[in-house]
Amino acid sequence: MSYFSKNLKFIREQKKLSQNKLAELANVNQTTIARWENEEISPSLDNIYDLANSLNISIADLTGKDLTTEDQQFDELEILFNKNKDILTDDDKEMIRFMIEKRRKEIDKQLGEE
Repeated sequence: MSYFSKNLKFIREQKKLSQNKLAELANVNQTTIARWENEEISPSLDNIYDLANSLNISIADLTGKDLTTEDQQFDELEILFNKNKDILTDDDKEMIRFMIEKRRKEIDKQLGEE
């Protein structure tokens, strides 16, 4: 079973992208995005590759599992790690997590003071 259509819409909405904006990023038209999301047509392998790159997600995640279920919650950081698994060490991943958490705390503090 392919989860492509369901995942495409879910990820696009998670990233707050319109169909028009995603179409622009993936070099297709908005109608094509809509038809993919509605399972009216299937994308080519090149289209899947372009979409995955545009959405910063692996092709396997885009097509191979349901990202909309609670136990498969969409996690952009894990997707980043998976896409770069050949170059990131565990120490690199921990450092990235630390930096992101530190930045989140700084932003929360700034927002709380305003």
